[in-house]
Amino acid sequence: MRRSSTDESAYRRSPSPDGRERGSARGGPFRRCSSLSGRAGGGSCFGTKAAPRPPPPRGPKYVVFYLDLSFIFLLELKRCSMARGCLQCVKYLMFAFNLLFWLGGCGVLGVGVWLAATQGHFATLSSSFPPLSAANLLIVVGSLVMAIGFVGCSGAVKENKCLLLTFFVLLLLVLLLEVTVVTLFFVYTDKIDTYAQRDLKRGLHLYGTRGNVGLTNAWSIIQTDFRCCGVSNYTDWFEVYNATRVPDSCCLEFSESCGLHSPGTWWKAPCYETVKVWLQENLLAVGVFGLCTALVQILGLTFAMTMYCQVAKADTYCA
Repeated sequence: MRRSSTDESAYRRSPSPDGRERGSARGGPFRRCSSLSGRAGGGSCFGTKAAPRPPPPRGPKYVVFYLDLSFIFLLELKRCSMARGCLQCVKYLMFAFNLLFWLGGCGVLGVGVWLAATQGHFATLSSSFPPLSAANLLIVVGSLVMAIGFVGCSGAVKENKCLLLTFFVLLLLVLLLEVTVVTLFFVYTDKIDTYAQRDLKRGLHLYGTRGNVGLTNAWSIIQTDFRCCGVSNYTDWFEVYNATRVPDSCCLEFSESCGLHSPGTWWKAPCYETVKVWLQENLLAVGVFGLCTALVQILGLTFAMTMYCQVAKADTYCA
């Protein structure tokens, strides 16, 4: 008995076990289910996709890694806050220091302006350098101190590294200039004495002349307060007046035209040596004043550089 074509085509279209295995191996639509998945699914799983695998559980090493990151973050945050705290402390100290510095400059400038307005060119003893008067010196020093103090205050308030560095450089230059002047003074003391006496004697010829009120007032005050007469001797005035005469400020008892009397009524001590001895006797006070000035400048330099470094650190940590 022959098979019909219909049965044969149906028989040929039915999948064989080998064909199913080859299709599942090649990843086709027919896949073999495991016994476990077949039981769990409760039926055939031909033509279905496999379920995605769950992610592997994270072990202790991931927890330690996250803790390390958190610790580093907290450490950096704490370091940043400490840097800002130090910066604020130095900032207030720097501002207070420069405010006092600026106020001191205002006081010195005010005294210089007052002397220039009321006493003319006060304390001008040198004929070679007429502008070298007490009033002019105080005005220049006061203006310089005010300018430096203003730069320091601005740098402290704005936390500007450029202004802080400018303040540091200016104050350092002033300190180096002072050290250089003091060193040269002690090295060339003899030459300075000789030149100063010669210049002061030339300045005597300007005493009482028009336009030299400052020099006249300076010599009158020095000879009256220090009880001296002339640079090296009272005879220095003889060359000025071309006569045996001295200013009235050289008299033991001041009176009108007392300088025309006999030399017995005049001070005999030389003014240059008297003032020099007075300075030597008060050398301790002068040294303490100079030392305090240097310490104040060094303190300002320290504040400026410390704040400059703190600003740089804060910019680095908190950028």
